[in-house]
Amino acid sequence: MDIDAGDALVERIKPLAKRTMRPEVIGGIGGFGALFEVSKNYREPVLVSGTDGVGTKLKLAFQLDGHDTVGQDLVAMSVNDILVQGAEPVFFLDYFACGKLDVDTAARVVGGIARGCELAGCALIGGETAEMPGMYPAGEYDLAGFAVGIAEKSLLITGETIAEGDVVLGLASSGAHSNGYSLLRKILERDAPDLNADFHGRTLRETVLEPTRIYVKPLLALMKEAPGLVKGMAHITGGGLLDNVPRVLPAGLSAHIDASAWPLPPLFAWLREAGNVAEQEMYRVFNCGIGMVVIVSAADADRAVQSLTTAGETVYRIGRIQRCAVGEAQTVVR
Repeated sequence: MDIDAGDALVERIKPLAKRTMRPEVIGGIGGFGALFEVSKNYREPVLVSGTDGVGTKLKLAFQLDGHDTVGQDLVAMSVNDILVQGAEPVFFLDYFACGKLDVDTAARVVGGIARGCELAGCALIGGETAEMPGMYPAGEYDLAGFAVGIAEKSLLITGETIAEGDVVLGLASSGAHSNGYSLLRKILERDAPDLNADFHGRTLRETVLEPTRIYVKPLLALMKEAPGLVKGMAHITGGGLLDNVPRVLPAGLSAHIDASAWPLPPLFAWLREAGNVAEQEMYRVFNCGIGMVVIVSAADADRAVQSLTTAGETVYRIGRIQRCAVGEAQTVVR
C-alpha cells in the first residue's frame, strides 16, 4: 500500500466530505469509526440500511474516462432503495479498491460520491480505500457503498395499504441509471456507434454515463407534507418494471401499467432497435424511462403529482392497481 498516496487522498476527500455534513455527525473523516447521533425528534426510530455497487457500468467508466459520475450512481443505488421504505438517508460510507491507487482518479470518484450525498441530504461519514496489488488490472477499481437511514416506526412504508383502484405514478429516470449495462455494453460493442456524435442534443457517451437520479428530497418532502399519502414505492433497478413493482404489492393485486403513458426516451428506443430486444425483455432489463414508482390512492393522485412536479420531478400517471386471478403480486405492462 502506498501510504503517502492514501494520505494524499484523505486530504483531498476531507473538503468534499465536509460539504455533506449533518449536525448529527460527531467527528469527521480520518478516524477508525464514524459516529452519528440519532435525533431526539424520533419517538420510535427505526434504522434502515442498504448496500450496493454500480455493476458493469464501471467498465464504461474505465473505457470512457467517466470517473466523475459513477460516484453519484453508487450513492443513488443505496439511498433510493432505503427511501422506498420511508427512510431518510442520514449517512453513507464507500469502499474503493484498486491495484495501485491513482489519487486523481480516486478523488474524481469520491467527488461524485459527495455530490450524490449532497443531493440525498446525507453525510459522507467515512469509507475505506484499499490498494491490493495484483487484484485489479491497471486503471480499474471496484466500488461499493452502504447507506443508513432513519424512519419513524409508525410511518414505515410497507405496501400493506395498497388497494384495488390505487394510482401508479412513474417518476422519470435520467437514463439507464446503473442497470442493464451488461446488455447495453454488448449492444455498443456490436453496433460500434460513434460515441462522440450527436445523440438527440448530446453525445451518446454522455447519455450512457448519465448518473442515476436521486429521488430522496422530493419524496421526503411529500411524505412529510402528507404522512400516509404514499402507500408504496419501488426503485426500478435490476429486473425493471416487471420485477420491482410486485415487491411492494400485497398478494392478489397487480399493477397494470400503460406503456403509452410516458414517452420512451431515445436511449431505450435505440437499444431496443440496435439490440433487437423484445418489448417485454426491455421492461425486465431496463427502467425504460421510469426510475421510481409511487403508489397512491386515486383521491391523492393530484396532490402527489403537484408536489413532486413542484419539486422538480417529471411525473406520469402510468397505471392502476387491479385484482389478479393468481395469488402472487405481479406487474403487467402493455
